[in-house]
Amino acid sequence: MTALQTALVTPFLLHFALVLALYAALTVARAAAVRSGQVAYDAFARVDGDPPAAARIARNLGNQFEAPLFAYFAVLFLLWRGEVNAFDVAAAWLFLAGRVIHSAVQTLTDNVRLRGMVFTLNFLGVLALMAHVAWVVLGW
Repeated sequence: MTALQTALVTPFLLHFALVLALYAALTVARAAAVRSGQVAYDAFARVDGDPPAAARIARNLGNQFEAPLFAYFAVLFLLWRGEVNAFDVAAAWLFLAGRVIHSAVQTLTDNVRLRGMVFTLNFLGVLALMAHVAWVVLGW
């Protein structure tokens, strides 16, 4: 693996670590809600069963499998084609930074406006990666 390829993959390994941290946080938030009597354990079988703090974490965890899917596709495609460049590495780090900030805002606050603004960061990273994929596919 080249240095550029390693540099491209690293933010996605860290994104996976973020997902693991969110799973852990959700488990802790749900356990605390059950211990405090806020909800019964079987409430988590329903989409609307989480109390607000756990619901924010659960929703953010779901977000990790929406737009990031395109970033993962782009990275795999670019690695497969051997087309990784410094632009892609910068886009991948922008993606990760945006994901981390978005997760912090969504899990710790109810500030939807700010969440939308910081989502733009990771979306720009995804957009840049997919633009490079399109560039390669179209042969420009």
